[in-house]
Formats: sequence, C-alpha cells, structure tokens
Amino acid sequence: MKGASARTLPEQDIDRQAVLKAYGLLPGQEGTAFPPVGGTARADTARTALDNLVDLAAKLCRVPYSVVNVITADQQRQIAASGVEPGVCSREDSMCARVFLARETTVVRDASGDPRFANNPFVTGEIARVRYYASVPLVTASGFVLGSLCVFSDRPADPDPEQIAMLELLAQQAVELLELQHRTLQLNVALDEVRRSNAKLGEFAGRVSHDLRIPLTTILGYVELGEDDPDMPPEHPAAEYLQLIGSSGRRMLAMLEDVLDYSKVGGALHQQPVSLREAVSDAARDLGIPFGSGAMLDSDDARLQADPLQLRALLQNLLSNALNYRSPERPLEIRVTAASNYHGTAVLVADNGKGIRPEDRERVLEPLVRLHREGDGQGSGLGLATCRRIAQAHGGDLTLTETLGGGTTVVLTFPAVL
Repeated sequence: MKGASARTLPEQDIDRQAVLKAYGLLPGQEGTAFPPVGGTARADTARTALDNLVDLAAKLCRVPYSVVNVITADQQRQIAASGVEPGVCSREDSMCARVFLARETTVVRDASGDPRFANNPFVTGEIARVRYYASVPLVTASGFVLGSLCVFSDRPADPDPEQIAMLELLAQQAVELLELQHRTLQLNVALDEVRRSNAKLGEFAGRVSHDLRIPLTTILGYVELGEDDPDMPPEHPAAEYLQLIGSSGRRMLAMLEDVLDYSKVGGALHQQPVSLREAVSDAARDLGIPFGSGAMLDSDDARLQADPLQLRALLQNLLSNALNYRSPERPLEIRVTAASNYHGTAVLVADNGKGIRPEDRERVLEPLVRLHREGDGQGSGLGLATCRRIAQAHGGDLTLTETLGGGTTVVLTFPAVL
C-alpha cells in the first residue's frame, strides 16, 4: 500500500532527521558505532551487541529472520540483521513504518490476510514473502520512536505470549544500546568543544602574556638600573620604592608565566614510558632538593605512560609546594610512592608539612585559590590546579588527603594503557 503508508508531517520529518543524527543513525555519519549498510561482512568475533541481540530474538521466537530497523524521513534502514543481509528500502515500502508510531507491539500471524500489509511488496513477493510478522517499536525515554525490532518468517505462525514478552524485553535492550551510542556521541562533541576552547585559551594567554611581559620586563630593567645606580644611597626613600616596585613586578611576571603554563596543559600529549623515580630525581635537581635514600626526598620507581615534560612540571609544582608549606616544627620529608594494578597506577606524593584542612582540600584545587595562612610562601594559586589539569589530560585525576602524622598527601592516578 504505497499510497496509504503512514507518514509524518514534513516538519516532523525534519525533527526526525535531527534526532536520528544525534543518535548517530543517519547514513554516512562520522562516529557511529554501527557500520553503514552495504559494507563488508564482519567476522563473528567483531559482531556488535545489536547483532547478537537480533540473533537471540530470532532464536527465542523460533523464526529465521530478525532485524533492527531505523525509520528515517524517507527510508527504512536495517542496522542489524539475522538471517538476511542488512538492507535499505523506501519508507513507503516498509512494513514497520506502517505501525511503529503507534508505540504498540504488532503481531500478525499471516500478513497476506492483514489489510495493513496484504499489498506490501515485502508480502506480495516483489521484495519478499513475509507471512508471520511481529514488531516492537524502539521508544526512547523521551518518547521518540527510533524504529523497530521485528521478527518475521515466510510461513504463518502463532507465537506464544512468552515469546512476545521476550521480544519486548530485547527491544528495550536495543534502545539502551542506541542510547549508549547517543551519549557517546554527545560526549565526543563535548570533548571536541573543550579541546577547541583549550586551544583558544592557550592562544589568548600566549598573546596576553607576551603583550604584558614586554612592558613589565622593561620596567624591571629600569628598576635594576636604578638599584645599581651608585648615586642612589641605600637610605634614600627612592631605594625602598624601587625595591617594592621590583618585588611586585617580579611577582606579576611569575604569575604571567603560571597563567601561560596553566593554559597550555592538556594540549598535544607526547606519551611514552617514563620512570617515576627518574622523573622525581630530575624535578628535585631543578629545585635543589636533596634526593635519595636518607635524604629529604625519596621515591619508589614505577613505569608510567606519560608526557615527560608535563609529568616533570607536575612533580616540580608538588615538590615546590612541599617546600613552601613546610612545617616549622620538624625537618621537611617528602616521600613518593606508587602502586599499580590492572586499573592503572596510583602515585602518592606525601609530605610532613602544614597540611590542608579537609574543608579546604577541594577548594585549593581550583585556579587562583590560596589559603593566605601566616608563614606561607608566595604563589599564584595555580600550582595545584595545573597539576590536576595535567593528571586529567592523561586520563587520571588528582586528589588531596592527609599524611599520617601530619602533612599533605597528593594522590595522582594514571590509567592503565591497554
């Protein structure tokens, strides 16, 4: 019945295409988990979950054929099939397009005697000779009908209620699989937007820091000339003013460098196997911290898959924090340990310094947040935020906890490399 086929309004068809595109179900779409119709045959080991689902549907209903159909504005596309090769037909020729918008299960013992399907080319022999036909609409949580899960045979049949109940359950599972693909595509779009945003942030921060650094270094250069002027006696008020200007200017220059470093984190990672102990040793050497057994700082060894430069920057930040926030009551000790399992590697950087109160631990991981405690060293409030961004760029995370006996332990996670 080509002329009487169920069709939605044109405006609804446009909406249908938009929704199907969001689910990755339109032909030629990038990022879909399902291969295009007409592609090469797939090996059993590479079959998708939907392939397994339609196989199960056919076996449970004791019929030779089962398919998952997606109904577009003008087509029926089979994205998974059992007993037949996945194919495409016009929406006018589709049996499922006649009934899927009713949102009810359709069961027909012999389609040749049903007025809805008797003249359909899938029944008359023009395309196939379907007799038994059962179809369950694929309805999302929002109420949108993506298509159908249907089973069929070239012989009449009388399915029992249990078979239909199982078919409806499998249709729900098919919707869950398509919803998972939908969420995956949404996540990919969000990640692409984050990458573009980070790239723009890096470009902006680079331009701003460059534009600010030039006049700032010029000011600091004249301050140094003034401080070195032999005609400027130390007791002159201007000497104190120059010292204050120089101190403030150098702090501003350091903050510019921190902002620029923060904006660059998470860009192009060049990951490779890295020795944790060697990375800690290099960071300690840069900071002038004694390293090794019995020294202020010691470290376990572990093999991490990481960007060496970003890992080194992370460790330098953490060790610098330990130096800046040491306890005046005891000699500073820093211990770096590692534990690995099939999930990945956890790296713990523990110091015996002042520590951070539990209510402040999440807050200090935000950019530009400082605690301003008495005796704390100078900083921009970007160190821990930068470290967390580096960990997250590697697919892990950074959290803070307390060191036994006092101090702060930074917990870094690096996922296993498959």
